[in-house]
Amino acid sequence: MSWLEETDLVRLDAPDRAALARLAPVTLPRGRSLFHPGEAAEGFPLVLRGRVEVFLVGPSGRDILLYAIDPGETCVQTTLGLMGGEPYTGEALTARETEVVTVPKVLFLRLMDDSDVFRAFVFRAFAQRMKSTMHVLEKVAFHKIESRLAEALLDLAEGDHVTATQAELASRIGSAREVISRRLDGFARRGWVRRDRGHVTLLDRAALARLARIAAES
Repeated sequence: MSWLEETDLVRLDAPDRAALARLAPVTLPRGRSLFHPGEAAEGFPLVLRGRVEVFLVGPSGRDILLYAIDPGETCVQTTLGLMGGEPYTGEALTARETEVVTVPKVLFLRLMDDSDVFRAFVFRAFAQRMKSTMHVLEKVAFHKIESRLAEALLDLAEGDHVTATQAELASRIGSAREVISRRLDGFARRGWVRRDRGHVTLLDRAALARLARIAAES
């Protein structure tokens, strides 16, 4: 079965489907970079399995998670780069083992010109991505760090365990590592979590969920 069967692109006309079906997916390990700030977009990545996270990196080296690309979603920075010629301003890293197929720039631009189905797919995904990016900015601007941290811990947990450094948690919620350390200490004193190096155990998920709900409802 072609990878196209897993996406809305299966609705393309036969010649366009054939052009895309010739593209071979690749499997990337966790932590592999797809692009860096300043690079030009050379292709349109489609995530078939796994997750890619896109970070904005500041002059000081601090970064913030802008958005994640899950299967069926697209990268707004790549869309802007391919259509507007702008270089990347962020960095994309695989969050886990990820399967990706990349549509070359020439084919992407040809399909954008010729295919209503492909164009609608790109613009619909672009609109959804912009909406989620605005949601991230809204949370960073208006929601308390404690609520965002509780939400991130619950999102990242596998069972009751979160494998993430303080720097990774800081990037995810748009804060600083030192702030995350203080907030985790506070959670630990309340008996909500237990801290270890690069690892957090959730002891009171209900308390964290109540705190996270403040962010979701505000």
